[in-house]
Amino acid sequence: MPDVLKISQSISAEISGVSVSEKGGCVVLDGELDRWEDIVRAGKLAAKAEGSSGVINNIKLKGFVDNIFTPTVRDDSLDGACPDVLIIGGGIVGCAIARELSRLKLDILLVEKGYDVALQASSRNNGMVHPGIDLSSKSQKCHYNRIGNRMYDALCEELDVEFNRCGQYIVFFKRWEKWLRPAWYYQAKKNGLTDYKVIGNRELFRREPNAPRWAKGALYLGSAGTVSPYYLTVALAENAVANGVRFSFDTMVEGMTVQDNAIKEVTTNRGIIRPKLVINAAGVHSDIIAEYAGDRTFTIHPRKGNCVILDKKCVGRIAQTIISKSPISNMMEKGKNTKGGGVVITADGNLLIGPDAVEQPYREDFSTTAESVDRVFEKQRQTAAKLSKADAITYYAGIRAATYEEDFVVRKGISTVNVIEAAGIQSPGVTAAPAIAVQIGEWVREMLGCGDNISFNPRRKGYTRMNKLTPRERAEKIAQNPRYGEIVCRCEEVSLGEIDEALSSPLPVMTLDALKRRVRTGMGRCQGGFCSPIVLNEIAKKLGVRPEDVMKGGEGSRVLLGGTKGQS
Repeated sequence: MPDVLKISQSISAEISGVSVSEKGGCVVLDGELDRWEDIVRAGKLAAKAEGSSGVINNIKLKGFVDNIFTPTVRDDSLDGACPDVLIIGGGIVGCAIARELSRLKLDILLVEKGYDVALQASSRNNGMVHPGIDLSSKSQKCHYNRIGNRMYDALCEELDVEFNRCGQYIVFFKRWEKWLRPAWYYQAKKNGLTDYKVIGNRELFRREPNAPRWAKGALYLGSAGTVSPYYLTVALAENAVANGVRFSFDTMVEGMTVQDNAIKEVTTNRGIIRPKLVINAAGVHSDIIAEYAGDRTFTIHPRKGNCVILDKKCVGRIAQTIISKSPISNMMEKGKNTKGGGVVITADGNLLIGPDAVEQPYREDFSTTAESVDRVFEKQRQTAAKLSKADAITYYAGIRAATYEEDFVVRKGISTVNVIEAAGIQSPGVTAAPAIAVQIGEWVREMLGCGDNISFNPRRKGYTRMNKLTPRERAEKIAQNPRYGEIVCRCEEVSLGEIDEALSSPLPVMTLDALKRRVRTGMGRCQGGFCSPIVLNEIAKKLGVRPEDVMKGGEGSRVLLGGTKGQS
């Protein structure tokens, strides 16, 4: 049980206006403050309490109103649905869980308030599969990262997703960091790593010629890799659908009815659902869902991370693998809330830098600023001096679902018997997702007493990639269907045939941005300047609507307003 008086005194010494209490073994903070920084600081101080089950930070930011997207659609399409399992959230964790549960003989429904899967953190990160050297060995992060990392080769082979286990070089900034070899090896072994080695400059520059000149050696971690996080999420979802899982987009959970410590009803904008079991994989909204379920022991404080994508021509000139500063150097920097980011060669062959880490009260503010981009470049030039803004083709921000304990919350319900929490999933969430799904699959089997889905098929055929085929393979494909010879996206060499595949997939979502996540139209140097009109017309033909009715992304994101010069 946490010592409330001690925690209250600790917080009061730095911040006034905060009341501290205890509920169910959790530290509960209440009050209203003028600065978000003070609210976050109060939560972090509370997280240091010994014997606490978690921090419930209810402190309000004076005058703040969050700008949360809410679907406008309201119907009864799900009213009365009684699935065995309701999964809330269509990110990589929710989709991995859906695919894993489709191994079981269950009626499974996944609801997502956006128009597609992988709309938030799952498509707004650097796609790195982490080795886990810098995680606490006692944390859930370390446990699931270790297992998940080892699953990636087989998982991506089954789902036909490109995965590059390229390795990572953690570069030493100070000479004495190299002398910590026994400590590095001890930490690596403790965290379950197998392929690691401290190397000197001569070997570093032989392996990675563009490593920084100031390097004093490096720690090589062979288990690090990169994957396209949004494409993997799509693949998990498509395989889940092929195995019987239902997805409902534009579906927002608005509340729950809990009786006798069990969820009886889940209220959505599309009707009332009565599931046997609820799985909370709602990302930055997971504490809200846990509150609805009467099972909250944690609080999400949104943390924005900005990334920059550079042209493919930078690969080789700037880096060939993953390069980052040593975590010891990063820890010395005041206010560190991140592993420090790095220079990453993405699975699709671009160079990515970032992310940084900025605490903010908004859960869905994905805006970027010149200041944030400058900050990322300044930080990563320490690792790659040749970085140039002229090579940037786009930049974006994602929101991490950080808890004050800085750890995942993967557990069965404590106060509510028919809920499972898969919450607080921030980095290394992409790496950990497959392992989290397996754990939850075991719990669901135990809780519902269900058998196997004998028709489960773990394999999924990915979309054709014309730019990956040999000349002979291309010729054969075009001979089968001439539309594979009509290149629409010049930058990424995407053909009409590939677009046809995506628009006829098990989980078709017909918007410009949805196609980006599936076949990379518009992701090259010109960012859709040439291909978007053609892609838009292809979607319109498939839907049987006017081009003006095709969306870029979610509702209200019209690309065209109407015809000009008498044309329609």
